[in-house]
Amino acid sequence: MRALFWLLLLAGLAVGFALVAYYNDGYVLLVLPPWRAEVSLNLFLLAGSAAFLVIYLMARAVSHTLALPRAVAEFRRRRQQEKAALALRDTWRLLQEGRYGHAMRCAENARPDHAASGMLALAGWRAAHALRDAERTAEWAARVREHDGAGLQAARLMTEAEFAVQERRFDDARGALQQLAAHQGRHIAALRLSLRAEQGLGNWREVARLVRQLEKHQALTAEQAAPIRSRAVREALRALREDPAGLMRYWRELDDVDRGQASLALETARALAAAGDCREAQRVIEDALDEYWDASLVLTYGECGVGGEPAGDVLGRIAQAEKWLAGMPRDDALLLTLGRLCRQQQLWGKARSYLEASLAIAPSRAAHVELAQLLDQLEDPALAARHYRAAAVL
Repeated sequence: MRALFWLLLLAGLAVGFALVAYYNDGYVLLVLPPWRAEVSLNLFLLAGSAAFLVIYLMARAVSHTLALPRAVAEFRRRRQQEKAALALRDTWRLLQEGRYGHAMRCAENARPDHAASGMLALAGWRAAHALRDAERTAEWAARVREHDGAGLQAARLMTEAEFAVQERRFDDARGALQQLAAHQGRHIAALRLSLRAEQGLGNWREVARLVRQLEKHQALTAEQAAPIRSRAVREALRALREDPAGLMRYWRELDDVDRGQASLALETARALAAAGDCREAQRVIEDALDEYWDASLVLTYGECGVGGEPAGDVLGRIAQAEKWLAGMPRDDALLLTLGRLCRQQQLWGKARSYLEASLAIAPSRAAHVELAQLLDQLEDPALAARHYRAAAVL
């Protein structure tokens, strides 16, 4: 329909021009002394239009001829970009398929001056590392480093850190991540790598800090973060065993969630007791037991000073334990602890009654041994031997 419309329009225009030319009696006089020429107006207009068309076509031809080198260069550039994009796509596809040898050969066959040569080098580096080819890995790493100025520095540092962690070169991983943080800061993936590197280095205080950050950014769920943070804090506490002041400083720096874990309070108290600071151990346990009741903490409350001279405020611990006993008269662990504390303070009668009460509620090896040692001190070897035998059976 459209073609018919244009055909009718052109036919109409042709008829119109023909009628105008038929009734046009005008002429054009051209004078160039000593010559003069007279032509019809219709012929002059037709010749002028033809001349304009010829000149226009010649100008277009000259323009296209002059622009031909630039057009050819642009065409070659587009072809190179297409080839680079195809090589990049194939290389990364092969890499994800696990065909590392093919991926590396595809990256090697690409021209080094391609626009995507940096990304191809990164893919070749990953392929060489996956093949455990140390020589080629170093070569590809050097190629990637050449493209730092093209925006690949962060990708290179992340890849270096990832490979270093996989190879257990945790110091190198930390160095790469520190460089990354200095230039672009740390994102979640970098924090995850930092967490693995610090775990490998045994820097548990930093591990606990990183876990808190990852949990805050929802990169770790509470269930995932809890065991990692618990272990990190526990290891950090163990590392401070020889520094009671530093241990207490670190314990006070912990948040309420960490201090609310019985296992961590127990670790702190035992570390303080091992360092000989029974008073601080006593405070840690008392604060923890005010929040939650735990049998292990109760038993540790009476251990400091066992096997030697009484240590810390034993009378104060006895008084506090007896207050707890008023609310929990049938707690076997609390009765055992009171027996130990009274024995340390040489309150033999009270110690014996507490230990016997603990055994009456729940017989345990620790209570039998404690009572047997007390009976040895009271010079009752026959009864002591019976309790030793009972402990051995348990």
